Amino acid sequence: MGKTADLTAVQKAIIDTLKQEGKTQKEISERIGCSHSAVSRHLSGKSVGRKKCGRKRCTTRRGDRTLRKIVEKDRFQTLGDLRKQWTESGVETSRATVYRRVQEMGYRCRIPQVKPLLNQKQRQKRLTWATEKQHWTVAQWSKVLFSDESKFCMSFGNQGARVWRKTGEREMPKCLKSSVKYPQSVMVWGAMSAAGVGPLCFIKGRVNADSYQEILEHFMLPSAEKLYGDEDFIFQHDLAPAHSAKTTGKWFTDHGITVLNWPAYSPDLNPIENLWDIVKRKLRDARPNTLDELKAAFEASWASITPQQCHRLIASMPRRIEAVISAKGFPTKY
Repeated sequence: MGKTADLTAVQKAIIDTLKQEGKTQKEISERIGCSHSAVSRHLSGKSVGRKKCGRKRCTTRRGDRTLRKIVEKDRFQTLGDLRKQWTESGVETSRATVYRRVQEMGYRCRIPQVKPLLNQKQRQKRLTWATEKQHWTVAQWSKVLFSDESKFCMSFGNQGARVWRKTGEREMPKCLKSSVKYPQSVMVWGAMSAAGVGPLCFIKGRVNADSYQEILEHFMLPSAEKLYGDEDFIFQHDLAPAHSAKTTGKWFTDHGITVLNWPAYSPDLNPIENLWDIVKRKLRDARPNTLDELKAAFEASWASITPQQCHRLIASMPRRIEAVISAKGFPTKY
């Protein structure tokens, strides 16, 4: 019979306890589920771990610490870059060894998240804003009508379905994914609150102060009427030039609408960004081929968003605020 596994620290402690209670070696072995000889070796002090088999580890702990520092210095290095720097530090290894070591350290090669680049002043403004809103309740956030513009293209990048093909079928028409140099796209404006979403606006051309005020008049006000009725609300939008124009500010003053102060470059604080992601995923599944199909698919996806989904997103606002504070103003996971 082959060797049994070494006793664990817990098993050894149980053996010592049972021996003190006067149990026999046979009773102890049956109790913990190991061989009689293993119990005997432990009690006699002759129990030793089995010799390790296999090839000896080719790097030292010191060398591994050096590799960790190299990885931490620049997270965007390739495996070849890591190996080159590790070799220059005095550790000769293969690419496979470098890969195994960084895996052992817990690193995984992933596509990086894309977040806005924030300078010190912008991070400080985000942190100050979050600190001011730290004690807002979900009920207070439910009074905010969040809005945003977003662009949606006919091309959906590298995401979406993959293709099954055999060797030599790479250029077969049925295995190709079509693309265009300048894909058709639509720009949309939308608004949401804890009660649901408002009507969509498909924007033609660039948005300036005049066209934005038209959107506010014909789409934001109906959204507020639908979601709040006669109740007061606070309107949110980002700091785009059309939004922060003096004439736009006067429009809000004339209509008696309170506008929420907003930190620049903070899409992670706006829950409507999550709705855009939901719509984009549904559009990838629909795979529209024409601009009309894209608009129709967008409207259907937007209409399918439920008040429950919107309420959950609004309920996440306190957590978003805490995340910004914890990150000291840097971008968060949201």
